[in-house]
Amino acid sequence: MTRLSLPALLNYGLFGLPLALLALPIYVYVPQFYSERFGLSLTLIGTALLLARLLDAFIDPAIGWWIDQNHHRRSHARYISLALPPLIFGFLALFHPLPIADFAPFYWFMSALMVVYAGFSLATIAHQSWGAALTQAPLERTRLTAVREACGLLGVISAAALSQLTSIAWLSTSFVVSLLLAGSLLFRYAPRPASRTALTPEAAGVNNPHTSTFVSGASGLGRVLSSLKLPFRNRHFRSLFTVFVVNGIAASIPATLFLFFAKDRLQLGHLSGIFLILYFVAAALSMPLWVTVAGKLGEARAWLIGMLLSIAAFMWVFGLDAGAGVSFGVICVLSGCALGADLALPPALLAAVIRQGGHSGQREGAYFGTWNWATKMNLALAAGVSLPLLDYLGYTPGGSDSQGILALGIAYAIFPCLLKLLAAILLWRAPLRDI
Repeated sequence: MTRLSLPALLNYGLFGLPLALLALPIYVYVPQFYSERFGLSLTLIGTALLLARLLDAFIDPAIGWWIDQNHHRRSHARYISLALPPLIFGFLALFHPLPIADFAPFYWFMSALMVVYAGFSLATIAHQSWGAALTQAPLERTRLTAVREACGLLGVISAAALSQLTSIAWLSTSFVVSLLLAGSLLFRYAPRPASRTALTPEAAGVNNPHTSTFVSGASGLGRVLSSLKLPFRNRHFRSLFTVFVVNGIAASIPATLFLFFAKDRLQLGHLSGIFLILYFVAAALSMPLWVTVAGKLGEARAWLIGMLLSIAAFMWVFGLDAGAGVSFGVICVLSGCALGADLALPPALLAAVIRQGGHSGQREGAYFGTWNWATKMNLALAAGVSLPLLDYLGYTPGGSDSQGILALGIAYAIFPCLLKLLAAILLWRAPLRDI
């Protein structure tokens, strides 16, 4: 399939909306929700997020392997349908805890996170693998990922607006309804890959000269582990993966600390929803621009430009004083434009890497399972390190201690810019510009 119509792109991509509608509250609002509702310390919240994401992250490559092993017998839609119940029940448990949670909030928090993460992993990996199998035409894969991520941004914007204007009950209702509606469109009308063949021994990692000793005569577990290593035998994937991890951590730290920075550093907590809307609307509107730039310069060069724009925009955040709403709003718009590159271009580059490695139509699950593992690890490290560290340095949510506020500013603004610069250098040196 070389050309996808706009209705086909939308029927496929709209499922990204409810997934993002779920993701924003979990990644941004959960720390503050459990801190204020149950009085959990930042150290406990960060520990729970770290443990849950670590456990969940190591499941992702296994999910990708499972999808690949059964891709000729089960469709991607089948896996997504299996993910819907844990997505719904996990989200409701997380934001509508039963009275029993009052006696053990940490364990309730952990359990609800694990349920919703399991559903999110299965749905996301199957959805992304579905898209990667649809087309390998360079411009088409960029269009497809841009539409999917733009729908995701619409979900994020909706979550930010609902959180600002309504209660969590309305947000939960919107998530469940949009998940079922988008799932119905996906199952009934989205295009399917032309054909999916059974795995060749080479694609599965068997009879490969680099792995035959390990795999030959190995148990089923050995074959699973060998399959999970497959993406890392591709040098282009190793380069892309390294850039993606460093850049992802740079983006995850501000996402984790955003509400605390808006409320305690800027004293503008009541405008946090507006800032998020500006940020994600700018990202959504920038998608066509990044598709055009990628078509002219290539996906890797376009992504590098996006990274440099992000640094140029965000480096001014540290110097903002309390009440600097207009300045912060401008920074949100500019850094949101850069976010469009982060969302649209890396998945398109990954699709190119899969094609270059000769694994299109067979091993997308292994690649996207590892990709989602990296995403989860980025978020785990951002929350599991930054929140306890801020707690140790004296920052308390709602407090006004100057040392704690200074630590919050450094963690929110300075450190992410340094990491983003490192990611840009790695991308410049990576062999990704001509794939």
